[in-house]
Amino acid sequence: MQVEEARRLLVEGLGAGPEPPSPEAARQVTAQLAHPGTLGPLVRRLSVGDLELAECVRLSYRHVLGFDKLLLLPGAPRFMLRIHFWHGAAGAVSEDIHNHRCAIASAVVRGRVRMECYEPAADGVPAVAYRETIDGPGGAWRLRRVGEARLRLLHTEQYGAGRSYGLAARTLHRVVNEEPTVTLFLETAPQRSVTDVYVRSRSRVRDCGSDRGDCGSVRDSGVDAGPTGGNGRSGGTGRTGEVRYAGEARSADEVRSADEVRSGGVERADPPPKTPLPPAVYLAELGALAASLGY
Repeated sequence: MQVEEARRLLVEGLGAGPEPPSPEAARQVTAQLAHPGTLGPLVRRLSVGDLELAECVRLSYRHVLGFDKLLLLPGAPRFMLRIHFWHGAAGAVSEDIHNHRCAIASAVVRGRVRMECYEPAADGVPAVAYRETIDGPGGAWRLRRVGEARLRLLHTEQYGAGRSYGLAARTLHRVVNEEPTVTLFLETAPQRSVTDVYVRSRSRVRDCGSDRGDCGSVRDSGVDAGPTGGNGRSGGTGRTGEVRYAGEARSADEVRSADEVRSGGVERADPPPKTPLPPAVYLAELGALAASLGY
């Protein structure tokens, strides 16, 4: 596939109107682009390094969680198409529960990931809520503590090669990776300027025991995964992403839980600055992926 054809698919699949694309639209176009017969030629073409290499390398970096984020096709503000290389290294940093500024989609190309979806709930476990901002494309992350919250695990699902999902901007989730994995990741047009990040206490987040999958995700079945309409709000509370701020009335149990969170070492500093990947690393990882896909 040629680069311009991939761009055309993204523009047509996501739409050109003022409304943000749906998670299902993002999932469908990402799944199409992630097919080996489509992604292989595209990645091989990009691995030659003569197409927007400087821009792609500038916005490609080793994420604080230990995986490499490689920009394939820049198209801000409408889309950014990336490859995520999860190296599966021992001792990798666990991902905090979070949402996004935009609807996103991901398709597993190699390996597998586990995705967990959450919602605020009075009977959930305590966590500290932060608001995250970013200093422009390629800029540094900034975290601001906003209060305490309680979260409940709604659903857990494994995604292997060939599977994909879409998430609304406000859907709370985290991805767990324990082996070398490659995913194609699509960011769509921003809908908000901040994201919510929740740092859990040392207690385990309790699963509500539901098999509904009603976490606001759209899976590769092409059907909305629950009664939420794909808008990222759960059918239980309708408050996904909402936090209870410090200073609001709280019960004695909540005060004790907040104290446990503070004593559990869950404070977060701003993540370290992004460091662009060297061009040689960027090209080598794309070349290896192309070869693994038979191109």
